[in-house]
Amino acid sequence: MTGGSEGGFRANKALVAAAQELGIPVGLGSIRILARRPELFAHFHLKPLAPDVPVIANIGAVQVRDGDIGELLALLERLEVQALAVHLNPGQELFQPGGDRDFRGVKEAIARLGERCRLPLIVKETGFGIMPCHVRALQKAGAAYIDLAGGGGTNWISVESYRLPEEERAVALEFADWGVPTALLLGSFGGSVEHLLASGGIRTGMDAAKALAIGAELAGFALPVIREATRGGAQAVVSLFRRMEGTLRTVMLLTGSRTVRDLRKGRTWFEPGFAAALDSFRKSAALVEGKFAEP
Repeated sequence: MTGGSEGGFRANKALVAAAQELGIPVGLGSIRILARRPELFAHFHLKPLAPDVPVIANIGAVQVRDGDIGELLALLERLEVQALAVHLNPGQELFQPGGDRDFRGVKEAIARLGERCRLPLIVKETGFGIMPCHVRALQKAGAAYIDLAGGGGTNWISVESYRLPEEERAVALEFADWGVPTALLLGSFGGSVEHLLASGGIRTGMDAAKALAIGAELAGFALPVIREATRGGAQAVVSLFRRMEGTLRTVMLLTGSRTVRDLRKGRTWFEPGFAAALDSFRKSAALVEGKFAEP
């Protein structure tokens, strides 16, 4: 979620260099700022540092709705990216000074973009999760992948609270535990939906292994990675992922999984407390799906 500042530029270069060495995809912060400050183009044109791995651009859904799709597609071509993530962040925007307040027409805008964009389209939340009925609607609208980005990680309402006057900050802090945990969202599908990505509270190799085991195609990291990037640059990030890779390989060996797909399709056992929470969530999600069902 970083970009447009010197600190963000250094961090993103470290992340992209690490991704190139590791052979994994890397996502950048929102390119929204380029509409106002095109001189920052170099901060987001990092593909030359990662020629062999997917680099993913990022833009807000409201900017897709309000902007010119042709101009956006031209910018993506100049950035030489391999995918576009469209982020949904109403929680953050509602507490952001000068943030967006009107989210009407966002799904339709994503569908229009999907019709014209030749790159894979990822739709992602930013820490509060996407309900199952909306996952299915977004897939119908043309999203190739859905990043559930549930609760458990960075809370962007809490982040925005640091910019607010004291009284408004008190309201924001009431949302400190807002959101649906990523694990509940993943588990609710029971492995029946493809192309789900898991982020939001993923901190370790074991977290990634569990996310894959209950249905994610990929697991995404942010906070632990940016900490390593600012502490020790690209090599610190590489070392972090090598350790997580070791954990994942060990889990696969101990579960008899030859491939990540085998791990994802294997049998799982849920701790009783989580199983009860999952059952309750599935019932609630079914009620929500009925409410938002298209006629």
